[in-house]
Amino acid sequence: MMPSERDFDLLIDDDEEEVELPLLPVRDTVVFPRMLTPLFVGRERSIRALEAALHDRQQLVVVTQRDPDQENPTLEDLYAFGTEVVVGRMLKMPDGSNNILVQGHRRVEILELIHDDPYPLVRVRRVEEDNEKNLSSDALMRAVLALFEKCVQLNRNVPDDAYVAAMNIDEPGWLADMIASVMDFDVEQRQQILDTGDPTTRLQRLSIMLAQELDVLELETKIQDQVQQEVDKGQREYFLREQMRVIQNELGELDATSAEINELRDKLAEVNLPEEVKAKADKELSRLAMMPPAAPEVGIIRTYLDWIIELPWTNATADNADIRAVAKVLDNNHFGIPKAKERIIEHIAVLQRAKDKMRSPILCFAGPPGTGKTSLGRSIAEALGRKFVRISLGGIRDEAEIRGHRRTYIGALPGRIIQSMRRAGTINPVFMLDEIDKVGADFRGDPSAALLEALDPEQNNSFSDHYMELPYDLSKVMFITTANLLYPIPPALRDRMEVIEFSGYIEEEKIAIARQFLIPRQIEEHGLDDVKFNVADSALQGIIREYTYEAGVRNLEREVGQICRKLTRRLAEGRTVPKNITRLSLHKYLGPPRFSEQLAHNEDEIGVATGIAYTEAGGDIMPIEVTLMPGKGNLTLTGQLGEVMQESIQAAYSYARSRASEFNIEAETFESTDIHLHVPEGAIPKDGPSAGITMATVLISAFAGYKIRHDVAMTGEITLRGKVLPIGGFKEKVLAAYRAGIKTVIAPAKNQKDLVDIPKKAQREMKILFVDDMQEVLKTALIIPPEPPKKKKAKVSKKAPQAGGGGG
Repeated sequence: MMPSERDFDLLIDDDEEEVELPLLPVRDTVVFPRMLTPLFVGRERSIRALEAALHDRQQLVVVTQRDPDQENPTLEDLYAFGTEVVVGRMLKMPDGSNNILVQGHRRVEILELIHDDPYPLVRVRRVEEDNEKNLSSDALMRAVLALFEKCVQLNRNVPDDAYVAAMNIDEPGWLADMIASVMDFDVEQRQQILDTGDPTTRLQRLSIMLAQELDVLELETKIQDQVQQEVDKGQREYFLREQMRVIQNELGELDATSAEINELRDKLAEVNLPEEVKAKADKELSRLAMMPPAAPEVGIIRTYLDWIIELPWTNATADNADIRAVAKVLDNNHFGIPKAKERIIEHIAVLQRAKDKMRSPILCFAGPPGTGKTSLGRSIAEALGRKFVRISLGGIRDEAEIRGHRRTYIGALPGRIIQSMRRAGTINPVFMLDEIDKVGADFRGDPSAALLEALDPEQNNSFSDHYMELPYDLSKVMFITTANLLYPIPPALRDRMEVIEFSGYIEEEKIAIARQFLIPRQIEEHGLDDVKFNVADSALQGIIREYTYEAGVRNLEREVGQICRKLTRRLAEGRTVPKNITRLSLHKYLGPPRFSEQLAHNEDEIGVATGIAYTEAGGDIMPIEVTLMPGKGNLTLTGQLGEVMQESIQAAYSYARSRASEFNIEAETFESTDIHLHVPEGAIPKDGPSAGITMATVLISAFAGYKIRHDVAMTGEITLRGKVLPIGGFKEKVLAAYRAGIKTVIAPAKNQKDLVDIPKKAQREMKILFVDDMQEVLKTALIIPPEPPKKKKAKVSKKAPQAGGGGG
């Protein structure tokens, strides 16, 4: 017969300090003195230890394993302190294991293992406790009880009567053991309490553990309260909303969501949508009507429907078909630019004859900055009576900027093209894509590739935006792109556009533009409408020659604006304003001149020639210098020259060597002479083959000792046999030479067809010589004495000839 719980203490022999008892290792639990604990015994050795204890005094030593996965733990796998227990009730299970109820009696320290077979038997030392109470222990007991009370209130796993039981314990050690046994501490924390023999120290450790547990419980409770409040709030809102819906149905009224859906349905009915778009919109509206108002997709669908409603699908403005009126608007807003104006007039003429069959043109205005490309697009829209929208493509590197983001992304929007069409409100605006040559590409895609569809008349009638996922008709849009240079534009994109080149203005054109547009605009912007003063032509000529150096008129307008600011200040200070602004008075308003009126060098020199370059700003002269030094035939190139230009110099050098005998140059001279070829303004990168004839001329001049005419500029690609090949940017280069005071320009004969683009005044004041062969270039550019010197070995002076100045 098993003893009852009240008889447990009678079975313990307290006389001996050290005893030998069977050992029962347990997993994931710690048995405390005076606590009733159920245990599950299933291992063979543990069952034999239990049977030995029941056969003897029903006493065991229960110790916790350090590693619960250890099946046959040794003494090193167990904690040093355990609990001496008395076995109470025991139940045998069908699988051969045993369920027992034990009551802890006291702490014991394991001293040694007596034997391990057939069951572990250990020698232990009983640990006596000092349960005398003092002020310190009383204070600790009260603090621990206060913390325990809060933990019981917050922890649902601890029964309420546990606190009542704790209140009735008057021994500090017992109190610590009892609380540690019922709290949700891990095994290591419970073992720390069991290892602590001193009751006061044990209470101190327990109080720290309880405080930490209390912090966790308070945070957990706070989180649970917040979650519960949200759930309750949602249930309350749902209940009230359902009540309101029922009441509104009874009164014949609609709630806000239903009213909004009905409003969207009415708007969709009013808009004339294509069949595919209408079917998509109806499908999305049906989805929206079935969703609860708090669903995440409600806002996405509502925004998508707003885009469908606000996009122009069929609304178009009527074009102004009066050719004379269109021409008058263009002439009033812009000076010159005959090709662009002619192309627009042709478009209006075709519009009158075949409106339904005509495709909208896709134009590309290419030219230097400040030549009126962007402003002309606005004037075209005004002349045609269309809406005007503009987007700048400079610096765009993300393909989604053009096509938009898919609706799966948070904050997704259509691309810039669809956004601009919504802003225009019509399907046939004038759409300007500014700075198309400055579009970049990176890991996010190539925007230029996305533009291929929009700018292709065969495809843009069903343009696809990632956000809309619907075909949109762009075929009625007049696309106008602008670029400073054409070569950065991908060939496939350039092929889709009709290029109209904007060349630089000559001086007379700039003066006319200033008179007609710039000066009146600056007078109005500076509040000088009631002030009578005149800017003389000589003053404008001085500004153009000495304060600006550009193909366009942007800086010219800036300088005119500076003069107007000075005059406005004089008025504000109560001083009089001069009636005439002359060239001699420019320094008072603009400071000292920034550029020399004669930009090319003004002396004939050996080894210095003037080339012409095509740049983003139009054209520019490019002085080229060569100096010779004794050496071993090395060729040094400086001035940030690109690979193509370096190859062109090699070709020119080979041509010069092959023609050495014609200029009385010894062949050995090339082997014993180092050459340094330099293109000034070394901070600016330079490339291209069009300086080939200039390079050959300057090399032959340096070796033969012939001077080069300073008033001659040249451009053209050279071959090894001395043929001169055509170049690009002919008009810009000729105008750059004209601005620099050059009197003769040598150009390839195949560029003679481009002479029609050169202003008549420039043709009258300059001589443009077209050549096929390098011999013609040298005959014009070199100053060759009537009687060439006798053939002798060329002497190279130790002092290199000084390269002349010049350049712009």
